Amino acid sequence: MIMRRRELIVLRGGAVAIGAITFFRANAREGANMYRRVRCILVYVVCALFAGNLCNPTSAQTKPLGEMRWALYVTLPNSWFDPGEVSGQLSPFWVLYALHDALVKPMPGNMLTPSLAETWTVSADQKVYEFNLREGLKFHNGDPFTAEDVKFSFHRAKGSKILHDKVAEVVVVGPSKVRFVLHDPWPDFMTFYGTLLSGAGWIVPKTYVERVGDDGFRRAPVGLGPYKFISYTPGVELVMEANENYWRKVPTVKRLIFKTVPESTTRLAMLKHGEVDIAYLLEAPQAQEVKRDPNLKLAYSGGIAIFYLDFLDQWDPKSPWHDRRVRLAANYAIDRQALSDAETLGASKPAGNHVPPTFEFALPLEPYPYDPAKAKELLAEAGYPHGFDGGELHQLPPYFALGEAIGGYLQAVGIRLKMRMTERGAFLALISSKKAKGLCVCSTALYGNAASRLSEVIPSDGAWAYGGYPDIDALFKKQAVETDRKKREAMLHEIQRLVYDRVRYGPIFEYVWPSGVGPRVEEPALLLIDRYPWSAPLEEVRLKQN
Repeated sequence: MIMRRRELIVLRGGAVAIGAITFFRANAREGANMYRRVRCILVYVVCALFAGNLCNPTSAQTKPLGEMRWALYVTLPNSWFDPGEVSGQLSPFWVLYALHDALVKPMPGNMLTPSLAETWTVSADQKVYEFNLREGLKFHNGDPFTAEDVKFSFHRAKGSKILHDKVAEVVVVGPSKVRFVLHDPWPDFMTFYGTLLSGAGWIVPKTYVERVGDDGFRRAPVGLGPYKFISYTPGVELVMEANENYWRKVPTVKRLIFKTVPESTTRLAMLKHGEVDIAYLLEAPQAQEVKRDPNLKLAYSGGIAIFYLDFLDQWDPKSPWHDRRVRLAANYAIDRQALSDAETLGASKPAGNHVPPTFEFALPLEPYPYDPAKAKELLAEAGYPHGFDGGELHQLPPYFALGEAIGGYLQAVGIRLKMRMTERGAFLALISSKKAKGLCVCSTALYGNAASRLSEVIPSDGAWAYGGYPDIDALFKKQAVETDRKKREAMLHEIQRLVYDRVRYGPIFEYVWPSGVGPRVEEPALLLIDRYPWSAPLEEVRLKQN
């Protein structure tokens, strides 16, 4: 028996490659027949590849095509075009995932995905982090990406106080290597630098920013992301086009347009008429319409944000809200499941903690039950048998229906509130000024772990904290430098238990909301990244091919 090996060409135009075929020939005739059969198979495979029928239809596409449009529920400020302006809000990452890129970032299947940094190392004393950068990359304007850009981006990031406090220096070791040196070991360095807690790890071009200034950069942003900035009309739309040199993959869709459409009814109308392909955040009546329309799909996303009732005046000894029984009464007054049913078609799970249950160090806590009779009893015990005027109710826009419903539940047990409705920017400015009075239906969507989620609300010096407890403050500082995982977990569990027992706030639900998807969309890229509520990564969105 004679063995003959013939190497067949490797086809690189599609997802399938054909390597070596080995066959045996017992005699000349059998070998000839076998060779003819193999040759026929090869011809068929080649034809199929060129016809685009062998594998996923998107694999045959080599250049971005088409235009995909979103209807957004808030106005996009141009500050969201600049990673340096991120300050505790998740919303700017709508744009950052398109225009920019990070050393490390949440991606499908991995919350700390190497991106602009191919690898990194941590020293034995946990005080030095060294990143090896991806080489040969260029910003949208042609500027080369180097370690100098990483250092520059870190230092100009405004919403990263804790990072700046913890990092002693950033050292440019070479064009493709950068070193972060901490003052002390800090187990959460990568949590804050490598997730969506800040924009410090999202890189901008140093030379360009220094030339045009911060205002000029926001007018014409340049990044390393899968899409390039084309135009921006305030209050109307943002237009971006595919970066065909993006290192990870060439985007499938050529042009993306984010349109500002504040009204849910208008977003749905635009979806039905084909003016947009995805309509974010539909209110329950519009979501029901999408369910009934055979041409549209209802998609749920979210889970990272948890709404909670914050008792802003609880730190004032003269306020009724200073009494734990009053705060507990407010929690018993609210039917969380009914709110979820009314606002999100039941998709949002009632919460007893404002730390998501899947987060590291999260303590499972049961939601407060709906018990209006118990609420009235507690109010009477606290000296308010006929209720009281609770002040203003501040609601995070655009979720005003949620605030009105919560106000209605509190009114039913005797707590009278005045709803204050403002636009999003004014709301955030007021709450962050720590001058608001009454109650806030707030939301937090910080990524990371229990410590990062607690950091802005629970410690006295938190960005959104109107007060705090000395013992919890001390415990929070202690856990932040604890490198023994079990000890740290015990401390963070204790903090969450104390917060719950003292009724520091009233968690409402893990917010999951419905969006509408139009008939042209093959892949909306919703929830590809764990708990991330919007389309991402945007190089993954796809339109159906005709």
